[in-house]
Amino acid sequence: MTVSDADWDAADPRLLRSLLSQIQLVRSFEETVLDLAAKGLVHGPAHSSIGQEGAAAGSIIGLESADLVNGSHRGHHQFLAKSLAHLVPEGIDPVAPLDDRVRVLMRRTLAEILGLAQGFCNGRGGSMHLRWAEAGALGTNAIVGGGVPPAAGAAWAHRHAGTENVVVSYFGDGAVNIGSVLETMNLAAAWKLPLCFFIENNGYAVSTSVAEVTGESRLSGRGPGFGIPSWRVDGMDPLAVHLAMTEALAHMRAGNGPTVIEAEVYRFFHQNGPFPGSAFGYRGKEEEAAWRARDPLALISHHLQRRELVDQDDLDNLRAAAEQAMASAVAELTEEEPGGREGKRRVRPDLWPRRDFVDVGIRSDLAEFADSRYEEADSFPHPMTERRFVDVVARVVERRMETDPSVVVLGEDVHRLKGGTNGATRGLAERFPDRVLGTPISENAFLGLAGGMATDGRFRPVVEFMYPDFVWVAADQAFNQVGKARHMFGGGTDVPLVLRTKVAIGTGYGSQHSMDPAGIFATNPGWRIVAPSTPFDYIGLMNTALASNDPVLVIEHSDLYPVSGLVPQDDFDYRIPIGSAAVRRTGSQVTVLTYLAMVAWSIEAVTATGIDAEVIDLRWLDRASIDWQTIEASVRKTGNVMIVEQGSRGTSYGGWLADELHRRCFDWLDQPIRRVTGAESAPSISRVLERAAHAGVEEISAALLAAVRDSGGH
Repeated sequence: MTVSDADWDAADPRLLRSLLSQIQLVRSFEETVLDLAAKGLVHGPAHSSIGQEGAAAGSIIGLESADLVNGSHRGHHQFLAKSLAHLVPEGIDPVAPLDDRVRVLMRRTLAEILGLAQGFCNGRGGSMHLRWAEAGALGTNAIVGGGVPPAAGAAWAHRHAGTENVVVSYFGDGAVNIGSVLETMNLAAAWKLPLCFFIENNGYAVSTSVAEVTGESRLSGRGPGFGIPSWRVDGMDPLAVHLAMTEALAHMRAGNGPTVIEAEVYRFFHQNGPFPGSAFGYRGKEEEAAWRARDPLALISHHLQRRELVDQDDLDNLRAAAEQAMASAVAELTEEEPGGREGKRRVRPDLWPRRDFVDVGIRSDLAEFADSRYEEADSFPHPMTERRFVDVVARVVERRMETDPSVVVLGEDVHRLKGGTNGATRGLAERFPDRVLGTPISENAFLGLAGGMATDGRFRPVVEFMYPDFVWVAADQAFNQVGKARHMFGGGTDVPLVLRTKVAIGTGYGSQHSMDPAGIFATNPGWRIVAPSTPFDYIGLMNTALASNDPVLVIEHSDLYPVSGLVPQDDFDYRIPIGSAAVRRTGSQVTVLTYLAMVAWSIEAVTATGIDAEVIDLRWLDRASIDWQTIEASVRKTGNVMIVEQGSRGTSYGGWLADELHRRCFDWLDQPIRRVTGAESAPSISRVLERAAHAGVEEISAALLAAVRDSGGH
């Protein structure tokens, strides 16, 4: 799409004047960032958007505050444009004095890029992670294409809440070939989500040109392949972008599903820092000069002067006001370097975040559990009945969906086969058809979408991964996005998401369907991990997970699904507290720490060997939730510890646990901690090799005998 002088003449003067102001403010901001980067005051990258401001301003100026945007590592311009549109929805007059709210915005954004406590993310996000939820800025993202699936989750939340609001996800040409982007295009089209995939095609992914890495350089051509209407627009022309977005918004607000806009833009500088791309040899000065001649700031200035909406003095004064605002921000955030050469400045030391803030906000402070009712099986005061583990899985989620309309279930086949592949969602789709979502086979997309739902704040998604090995497919969303979101964006972003999956060791499903994910998740920050071993515990622990404002991995085990156990006849509302292990058998000779199906197997081994072991069902496995009080009390008594797991040695959970136990309990230990795990290999299909690859009663029994023998039999 291109526009003519007639289109410029027909445009609303207030729209054009505000566009001019936004582009100039962003330009002056970016020039300041590059100047500070050149002086060594920006720690980390400075991905400037100079040259691309027109596409951001043109696409965002027509959005409402409740419309949402997110973007990539190069996102200052989109963040500022969305924030400016939120702060001054009536538009910014280029000849009026600069609003104090705008000055504060520029200073806080610069503070974030400098890593200061006054920034929007308390200095944790820096240049690449800018979030201001109040303004509808969901957060920029350092992983190429990583922000697109969460944007789809926010779009789903808008649609399900019955609003006409939309989400715009910005990414560059390099992200167009990323799997998560294409998966999300498919998912958004299938579910008719109000999501605009906005491609800023600046021609280069760092130094590699579009033509080098794709056979179809018309990147908007990806849209029709998924049935998504697409626009290709001159991104150096802010009015052309605005008109294209106006058409796309009408399509999305009418409930017709997603759109794609490809804006052809050009970054005037290298991928990072204050030098042009030609300085690095991957593009020529003639190319750069040709694109600079199409500067969006110069273009809009020309048309406003031509229409006599501003004159040169107005333009000069606007630029001076923007530069003065940035100079004031720099003056407030920096100071002269003591003892340095004249003019040398440093970031003010008193503005850095406190060192003890480093781990604050990795997880919630648990305030959401203030009114919880906790129960344990051995003290439950009401009648109990026998129920199968897998039936309890379905019933407790059904109960929460009855009482909490924010709970949404999604995953592959969860709406079919009478409750998915294991019956764990039985009956849910019939009762809640609009809240049980059968997904495509695209874990990266639908886990990321669930993360976007969760951070939106209106919904609590329960995601099912058929097998935990599939987390490797979705590793970016699991660990870079969902797990890090709260901390990365300053510590105040709730991520109420539950990820259910099952360990299938022993079922013959082989190397790619059998892993125990506990060890992988325990070494990645942000996740809580729970591993129920009884039907009663599953109810209480799942209720706690669903009440948590943190992402929680709920690990199940195929061996436990057919097992029956006592549960309340009519009570599916109690919880079991975070940080509470259960002593399943008391003893004095050795402390056995285990979870899931290995709890029963450990007790069987203890009975078979006659060793007086204390068996502790850990239940909560993550670093922040583990019950050190119960563990340490047992170790003081036995002086002997054995960690029992079923899965492979390489991804074992017990490695970090043993390390921490040696530090905490060294003075009470009579010998090194023993670990029972599977083999180094993943389980195979062969029944014999599968059994050889995982630990069972035989291995636990041998380790118990050795532990007691080596401690002198005490």
